[in-house]
Amino acid sequence: MEALIPVINKLQDVFNTVGADIIQLPQIAVVGTQSSGKSSVLESLVGRDLLPRGTGIVTRRPLILQLVHVDPEDRRKTGEENGISFFSYLHQKSMNQSMIYTDFDEIRQEIENETERVSGNNKGISDEPIHLKVFSPHVVNLTLVDLPGITKVPVGDQPKDIELQIRELILKYISNPNCIILAVTAANTDMATSEALKVAREVDPDGRRTLAVVTKLDLMDAGTDAMDVLMGRVIPVKLGLIGVVNRSQLDINNKKIVADSIRDEHAFLQKKYPSLANRNGTKYLARTLNRLLMHHIRDCLPELKTRINVLAAQYQSLLSSYGEPVEDMSSTLLQLITKFAAEYCNTIEGTAKYIETAELCGGARICYIFHETFGRTLESVDPLGGLTTIDVLTAIRNATGPRPALFVPEVSFELLVKRQVKRLEEPSLRCVELVHEEMQRIIQHCSNYSTQELLRFPKLHDAIVEVVTSLLRKRLPVTNEMVHNLVAIELAYINTKHPDFADACGLMNNNIEEQRRNRMRELPSAVPRDKVWLNLELSEEMPPAEGDGPKVCGMAGGAQGEQEGGTGTWRGMLKKGEEYEDKMKPQSSVPVNPQKGHAVNLLDVPVPVARKLSAREQRDCEVIERLIKSYFLIVRKNIQDSVPKAVMHFLVNHVKDSLQSELVGQLYKPALLDDLLTESEDMAQRRNEAADMLKALQKASQVIAEIRETHLW
Repeated sequence: MEALIPVINKLQDVFNTVGADIIQLPQIAVVGTQSSGKSSVLESLVGRDLLPRGTGIVTRRPLILQLVHVDPEDRRKTGEENGISFFSYLHQKSMNQSMIYTDFDEIRQEIENETERVSGNNKGISDEPIHLKVFSPHVVNLTLVDLPGITKVPVGDQPKDIELQIRELILKYISNPNCIILAVTAANTDMATSEALKVAREVDPDGRRTLAVVTKLDLMDAGTDAMDVLMGRVIPVKLGLIGVVNRSQLDINNKKIVADSIRDEHAFLQKKYPSLANRNGTKYLARTLNRLLMHHIRDCLPELKTRINVLAAQYQSLLSSYGEPVEDMSSTLLQLITKFAAEYCNTIEGTAKYIETAELCGGARICYIFHETFGRTLESVDPLGGLTTIDVLTAIRNATGPRPALFVPEVSFELLVKRQVKRLEEPSLRCVELVHEEMQRIIQHCSNYSTQELLRFPKLHDAIVEVVTSLLRKRLPVTNEMVHNLVAIELAYINTKHPDFADACGLMNNNIEEQRRNRMRELPSAVPRDKVWLNLELSEEMPPAEGDGPKVCGMAGGAQGEQEGGTGTWRGMLKKGEEYEDKMKPQSSVPVNPQKGHAVNLLDVPVPVARKLSAREQRDCEVIERLIKSYFLIVRKNIQDSVPKAVMHFLVNHVKDSLQSELVGQLYKPALLDDLLTESEDMAQRRNEAADMLKALQKASQVIAEIRETHLW
């Protein structure tokens, strides 16, 4: 058991060289209000005057005090000559060296100088600790931390938030679960108002690692004693309460030695508290702290060993990521370029070492763009979007010229279907843009996750980003041109002999013929179906000028042209046809002409919205719309298949195949080596810090490994 505390002291020395706070070593933190006697307790444990004393806040930096018990016969190690103990003062951790003192006044002065050097001379505080190691045969093995005293009101030049600063500093140390809290309270104050116990309970509510020390037993009012407090009747503390008697300020001024003070303390306890004298006093406190610390270290050691091993592995990985100092620049540059190019290609292929789990990236995102974003966008394009029935009818009439057509002109179909196919070009170009953006994002992904060595050389990183960006920029117009050509190819030749289109046309014609036969069967029996159908078409398509009464299709009854209601006249047939048309023809969205039933000159009507579409017009528009929809779906299917292939060939695969050669050609030049492989300013410093920390962790692991299981019991 006695071997455990020196082990912790060795570990503190190891980590002191690198200034590490990542390892929470077992120690004892002294907490108390200002002028409660904390420093006097420490000096009593050491047996020497070595700490600055005075009124107000004196301890303004944490003081880590390591007490090492040595064999009194070992003169070489202790320097014990004429009663002088050997002290080693360790605050020059930046220079990795220690200063040795044997004069206590020099030690006290050095502590004051160090405090003012960091904290200033305006009573401010600092959390940077001072390390002091004491070798002496008159001490027990302990590791103590003297903390600034708790204060409430700033005095002098102290900052207004001095109370908060001190509180945060104390909590930083006592929050460590491996820390034993030594709560110091003066006996001439009420224990219920003890700030030390209050702060200790915040981090240790069960009191499992809190030991209370009651100081200044000799300064209590006449007629009062601390019997109830020392017996634990006022405030029980699990680790116990120990009373001590400090030297007064007069004793300190008169240079009263600590040994005499301890002798007087023992006499006072025997006289005032005879039944409790053997469980109080400075010597009993030292033995108790030594026992508590050893048991505490025994409990913490397994977890501490695991923590050191884990941190050693982490720092080894961190040091590897920083890389070794560059010796062969040409080889290093070529390796970095090759590694980046390989990781870039692997990210696209989905075989990268570092795979994102939060979002899609690389090849997976490109696949999503092709089949989800681009595919759904094309499917959402309406084949007849932006095309009204009036547009179709106008295109049909414009395609006939001055002559009426017996059949629907093919020119109108070609004109309209090209207009619809042209709408596929914009989402196709947008697909190219999205893939280009993703390939640009892959550069950053590789820099952050896959090739952390590039962070060592910011200029090389920027140069690689510029080369890859330039390559992507050069391939973008080529890919856009190819996609544009794919749409232009579809517009160049409307293949009405396409197998899918021919099948759709045959099915559509059968449906239209079936609908025509159904309408013909529903005609009135008084009128011959074939003659009435023809008259319906001609009456609507070619109305004569007012007053004319030509014969219709050679039918008899031309002499009856003056009779408005005759069945053989054009007007009579028009009237019957309109009556039948009103019954049979589906209602059009075109508003009804107020001059319905009268001959109208079409030249006087600027747009054919002012009347209901005739049966033939409705049929022709329906035919064209169905043909456009059928052919548009065929073209959309082709575009949906060919655009991703074009993007992969002209952009993605081309960049993958030529990336490494492009990087080597642009960057692998002797004139650029020194500039590109210049490390960032803080990289060398971080590498050295990581190497020092790794060395300290490895040494700490060796120190702990020397402990055998038999030492723990």
